[in-house]
Amino acid sequence: MKDTDGGAFLIGTADADSVFIAEEFNEEQKLFAQSAEDFIRQRVMPVADKLEAKDYDLHLKLFRELGELDLLKGDIPEIYGGLNLDKISTALINEKLAGNGSFATTVADQTGIGSLPILYFGTEEQKKKYLPKLASGEHVGAYALTETESGSDAMSLKTTAKPSDDGKYWVLNGSKQFITNAAFFDVMTVYARTENGISAFIVEKDAPGMSIGQEEHKMGIRGSSTCSIFFDDCRIPKENLLGEKDKGHLIAFNILNIGRYKLGVASLGAAKYIIEEAIKYAKERVQFGQPIANFGMIKEKLADMAIGIWSLEGMAYRNAGLLENALHPLDPESPDFSKNALKQIAGYAVECSITKVYGSEILWGIADETVQIFGGYGFVEDYPAERFLRDSRINRIFEGTNEINRLLIPAMIMKKAMKGELPLIEEAAKISNEIVSIMPRTLLEEGDLAVEKLAVDMSRKIMLAVLGLVVKKYGEKLKDEEELLGRLADIVIALYTAETAVIRAQKLAGSKKADWALILAQLSVAELFSTIYKKAQEIAAVAAAGDMQKITVSAFRKLYRWYQLPDLVSLKRKIADELIKQSKYCF
Repeated sequence: MKDTDGGAFLIGTADADSVFIAEEFNEEQKLFAQSAEDFIRQRVMPVADKLEAKDYDLHLKLFRELGELDLLKGDIPEIYGGLNLDKISTALINEKLAGNGSFATTVADQTGIGSLPILYFGTEEQKKKYLPKLASGEHVGAYALTETESGSDAMSLKTTAKPSDDGKYWVLNGSKQFITNAAFFDVMTVYARTENGISAFIVEKDAPGMSIGQEEHKMGIRGSSTCSIFFDDCRIPKENLLGEKDKGHLIAFNILNIGRYKLGVASLGAAKYIIEEAIKYAKERVQFGQPIANFGMIKEKLADMAIGIWSLEGMAYRNAGLLENALHPLDPESPDFSKNALKQIAGYAVECSITKVYGSEILWGIADETVQIFGGYGFVEDYPAERFLRDSRINRIFEGTNEINRLLIPAMIMKKAMKGELPLIEEAAKISNEIVSIMPRTLLEEGDLAVEKLAVDMSRKIMLAVLGLVVKKYGEKLKDEEELLGRLADIVIALYTAETAVIRAQKLAGSKKADWALILAQLSVAELFSTIYKKAQEIAAVAAAGDMQKITVSAFRKLYRWYQLPDLVSLKRKIADELIKQSKYCF
């Protein structure tokens, strides 16, 4: 099965050849990555304290410099002043620019939700007017969806837009909250309620009737701008309607999908910078006469960080490959560009949400354990660990909370099934009848990854059986069973992550990285397969009863208990020793 259709991993393992992995970067992609990393290390990190103190003059100076280096142009076509880079390159740039949370937030808003609505849904005139200056960094973009009473429930927004009496303007009234880049934006996408739905509008910084509130005092990313925006009979030209009237929700949802994927990639980048500081401190900090990096529990923390990063990296660039195949071939000058882009983005909504949830939670765990490694020094502002933790916390809230994304994942899966895009219901019914008779040990092949491949296959069968179980019991009411949906989402996330880890290791067989890839895949699958089994048992305890529950739980136990854990302690020590030797993430 080729890895080209959104959600295809739910019904079968992808052919390894169709999955892009990080070890396949070409030289041009590596050059863009190095340019971005050099900029962060040489220009941004040395002034982190000034950025934290909201020195916006410096912030914008660095932002313009980034534009001069062509690092804001990746996604924008050449005809609009961009570079039209492949999605692998733009992901790499995004990853490497994540070394400072505050600056990365400004840049991510610019290159993602700040400019992509105009790229994918703007008229030719709008694209020519706004995209060149956004691409160069001359203008700063922003995105205004959230309101005081409209957060996760984005479509309950109250801001209105009505035509003026003379028909020349749209008149906006209401407010927006928590708007990134608000203090210094030049052009912003604003969502408002129109006659029969939600519409999107392009609003410029000098729009009459618009005002900007005070800066929010935030836990983290303090150097980024976050303010409320107020509209009091704010008049914008009628031609600033973005996309179709009353169809703005399609823009919002699909741009958020891309934003979620990009956030997962940024989480990967931040995690790599953070683990480097954790290793450095562990090697320098001496207790009981030796560096704490020598102690087993510290080594295990570092190894767990590396396993999470490696798994996330596999997922992030697998998705970059999917989006490259889906979006890059589209002709931006075609009259069907927006429609085709919308269709392609929507097709990978599940993978985008998975990357956001997994990436933000891996990053949080790494930041938290880095504070632990720093000990008391991790709790004070003089050391970087404290800021890492504060900055990383927002990612579980940004772009739709992780709870909302956990509800979206099964909802989007069921939508695909109902539309006939994936034969999930049929596969679930088939598996429900088969799992009682499956004998996993008889299916075990030979080879280094045989156990992990079989674990992924059994995980998929468990996932399909669970899906069939809850659909059969709850039907359309399943949407109200949030606790079960959350567990189902965790199973899907773990399945996708484990499969990706195995495919990556499979592709690296025979390479210089083969031995490390095998170890990392073994460790990744060990944790993820356990998660799938545990969550499946929890769902079965609720969704099945009596003899059916006994049969189902027994079947799940059989699909899992053939699996024997690898030597976790020894393998993690190997990983940690290599990290300590290299003084950075090196896999």
